Amino acid sequence: MTKHNEWNLDNSYQRLPGIFYSRVSPVAVKAPILIKLNESLAKELGLDIEELKKEPDIFAGNQLPEGSVPIAQAYAGHQFANFTMLGDGRAVLLGEQITPEGRRVDIQLKGSGRTPYSRGGDGRAALGPMLREYIMSEAMHGLNIPTNRSLAVATTGESVQREIDFPGAIVTRVASSHIRVGTFQFARQWGTVDDLRALADYTIDRHFPDIKEDDNPYLSLLKEVSKRQAALIAKWQLVGFIHGVMNTDNMAISGETIDYGPCAFMNSYDKSTVFSSIDVQGRYAYGNQPDIGGWNLARFAESILILINEDEQKALPLAKEVIEEYVQLYDQNYLNGIRKKLGIVKEKEDDTVLIRRLLDLMEQHKADFTNTFRALTLDQFDDNIRLFQSKAFKEWYQQWQDRLDEQNESKEQVQQLMRTHNPSIIPRNHRVEEAIEAAVSEADYQVMDQLLSVLSNPYAYTADQEPYTIEPPDSDDNYQTFCGT
Repeated sequence: MTKHNEWNLDNSYQRLPGIFYSRVSPVAVKAPILIKLNESLAKELGLDIEELKKEPDIFAGNQLPEGSVPIAQAYAGHQFANFTMLGDGRAVLLGEQITPEGRRVDIQLKGSGRTPYSRGGDGRAALGPMLREYIMSEAMHGLNIPTNRSLAVATTGESVQREIDFPGAIVTRVASSHIRVGTFQFARQWGTVDDLRALADYTIDRHFPDIKEDDNPYLSLLKEVSKRQAALIAKWQLVGFIHGVMNTDNMAISGETIDYGPCAFMNSYDKSTVFSSIDVQGRYAYGNQPDIGGWNLARFAESILILINEDEQKALPLAKEVIEEYVQLYDQNYLNGIRKKLGIVKEKEDDTVLIRRLLDLMEQHKADFTNTFRALTLDQFDDNIRLFQSKAFKEWYQQWQDRLDEQNESKEQVQQLMRTHNPSIIPRNHRVEEAIEAAVSEADYQVMDQLLSVLSNPYAYTADQEPYTIEPPDSDDNYQTFCGT
């Protein structure tokens, strides 16, 4: 056990019934090297950066920080609509860091070896997918989208075998918690009502303490989770993010984005866009994400019906009302967000017509999602872009200008609003691949560092971001992402 005064770990999850976890230690690795440390996040956590740099063994699982009692969490999930028992098959929760501001966050190693839930897997992770998780989660943080974050990546000095041998790595993940819809599904399927209630009470205490005294706190829990999911998925849609694997075990009750596997950002606007190699039916396509969020929420509601009312037939209409409200909440979040992307301050009912017309034109002309809104923000249009040459777009542009003229805001105020809601850059797939390839093949992390630097404030519109606004030289139509398992 290594002592570090800066670690302030608690293990409150282990005060739940034992059904929810298994005590397990990370599996030691041969020759760990710390190759990436998130210094700004380390400061937020109250950790000593210089001390952390000396301790690759902690980020590889060879040693434990003071106060750590490691576990693997149990959960279930609907994976592509098929229900199954799951759990942390290659992750270990070291504990919960209490930050200097009093926040409680999970510290988890991913890729740290076999657990009782590995289901025949090796429990390990390759370097490439762990770097992808680091890049994508930090990009989402820069975009102001709720997300888990990556504190560090360490190589293991060992190979992992997938289709070929890859260098092994472990990412240290920080999240508000790892309680999932699938955690509640697990409790409902294999636990007692008391187990389920204990989990719900713990979740309320940890994430929604304001509802503890409500007349029906479990119905309130469903409502709060619905609000957060509606807001989260709207934020995804507004920047063209495609999660890739929206199984119920990947939906965090906290409302954060977790589990960056086959995720990617859309270039050309197309609602049917899918990058995940395993999503052959397009279940989790960009345009389906809002509905899948509602489907997952319904599975959560089913899991806690008996808590809402011991007569589940009486609980059912209450839960259905919340699920129906989710659709309205999502629409409200999305429309409010896209109005801001267009510089519209006050809503009008026919704004939806203006918005839909723009999106239809973008899809028709295969226009780049991010760069179209960037061009609108800067009021600068490349004559080589088909969309901007079209008569229909010019007509739409005039209608948009007429709409803006109805407002009292100045042109400068409108542009500032648009700048804060339209990122200048996103982690484009070819740039992410370029960074990962340089790191894995050449041990060159400068490409990744430069990418992370510009992604840390994607709304800056600075000169150093300009090269990262360029669309891929080839279409992303055949681009695929992988889970890395």
